[in-house]
Amino acid sequence: MAASEQRQLGELLAKARRAFLEEFGAEPELAVSAPGRVNLIGEHTDYNEGLVLPMAVELGTVLVGSPRADGLISLLTTSEDADEPRRLQFPLPTTQRPLEPGAPHWANYVKGVIQHYPAAPLPGFSAVVVSSVPLGGGLSSSASLEVATYTFLQQLCPDSGTIAARAQVCQRAEHSFAGVPCGIMDQLIALLGQKGHALLIDCRSLETSLVPLLDPKLAVLITNSNVRHSLGSSEYPLRRRQCEEVARALGKESLREVQLEELEAGRELMSGEAFRRARHVVGEIQRTARAAAALSRGDYRAFGRLMVESHHSLRDDYEVSCPELDQLVEAALSAPGVYGSRMTGGGFGGCTVTLLEASAASLVMQHIQGQYSGTATFYLSQAADGAQVLRL
Repeated sequence: MAASEQRQLGELLAKARRAFLEEFGAEPELAVSAPGRVNLIGEHTDYNEGLVLPMAVELGTVLVGSPRADGLISLLTTSEDADEPRRLQFPLPTTQRPLEPGAPHWANYVKGVIQHYPAAPLPGFSAVVVSSVPLGGGLSSSASLEVATYTFLQQLCPDSGTIAARAQVCQRAEHSFAGVPCGIMDQLIALLGQKGHALLIDCRSLETSLVPLLDPKLAVLITNSNVRHSLGSSEYPLRRRQCEEVARALGKESLREVQLEELEAGRELMSGEAFRRARHVVGEIQRTARAAAALSRGDYRAFGRLMVESHHSLRDDYEVSCPELDQLVEAALSAPGVYGSRMTGGGFGGCTVTLLEASAASLVMQHIQGQYSGTATFYLSQAADGAQVLRL
């Protein structure tokens, strides 16, 4: 674990322990963590069974807690961004009385994982959630919380599932309790992240391969536009439906099976808008494969060019960017030492990701802030480890 990652985890753990002691009057017995992620390239391809190339970041969620004997689950989040109430207590689910989504929204990610957890019997527990992943920023605070919850439940009642099965439980929790029809990328990288590596994920087979990101002369800069988006809004599900409709029109299971030539040949079978949506996805899957190969051979300029192509496609064909994200990307690309930049995450706000020379990072951040009309927040992150059990 990198020193910076270790330090940040230590600070989150200390904060969680203090909050637990204050709330429940005792020290917690268990502690786990799971990271957020940034997707370097491969956007909106995961739910189309395509390729993605994320890395786990040094921002994460820590969950501490202890089992209890009364069959209740008592939760507290310290997040100032979370909706009220920040405290919640409810009984363990039963066949006759399953958990259901509701208010507060933040707790639905926890409740969904508990409801779908495959091992039994779970005891009741008290827990405190502390996170440094910004909510609504496109760095997957949701999967970080889901995977931290799953990892915590494993300490209470071990499961026998594969990593892919665990990721699918967390994904199902997000579908059924948060109402977001997400792909599998966020949960897999939160489980499988490895220091010094990005992870190429095939979202059809769920096969993964590590891609080295170890060069100390290289840095990954995440820039939060501080413009909020809601993935549960109508736009995200609409894009997904359009992709599925194009695949059906072409007689395919998913857009993963479609080549650009086939898409062009079938253009008359779909609306112009649906064609553009599919063109982004088909092109992005190809870009992601080329980008992983470029990163493996240390060709950062080629990788950067593919990042820029990805952003333009997301902006023009998939139409999920926004003026603030475009402004941040243009500002980054006009700074010396930058290889490439693009929006990352669901879109409509959130973050950009920039690959750059490490020595240029501070000047690039100054340059971006000087060009940006809003107030940006910057995170420099190494590729971090996935979910882990922490020592108390």
